[in-house]
Amino acid sequence: MKKLLSLILLTLFISGCQNKTNYVKLKNQKFHVELAETNESRAMGLMYRKKLGDDEGMLFIFPDEYRRAFWMKNTLIPLDILYFDGNKKLVSLSLNTPPCKNTTTRCPNYPSEGPAKYVLEINAGLSEKYGFEKGDVLEIHRK
Repeated sequence: MKKLLSLILLTLFISGCQNKTNYVKLKNQKFHVELAETNESRAMGLMYRKKLGDDEGMLFIFPDEYRRAFWMKNTLIPLDILYFDGNKKLVSLSLNTPPCKNTTTRCPNYPSEGPAKYVLEINAGLSEKYGFEKGDVLEIHRK
């Protein structure tokens, strides 16, 4: 039991450190991001998170550029979902996307308006606050 607890704490520590290592910039606004690069991490996304700092987010990286649709099942906080093409140009925004609290029917999808390779999720309202708009270019900094 002690080894399991130590392993869990080590995993949390490592993931916490990784969270502050990778970041993106959009219109000079910096967000420390967790990377979702595998099918499993993309499927989990920000589910069950109770909070997200205003300088934090999740960057979904897909192997191809395609129209994407995200949903908010089991997501507890409202988010802005920003879709970027292969050139990291903002092609679509889903602003103030609400959590899906309905457990009896399927949650709605929030599709991109064009093909996207990268998707950034940040706290709802930040896109409006910082004036993000179509055509803005995302900088990705990975360690």
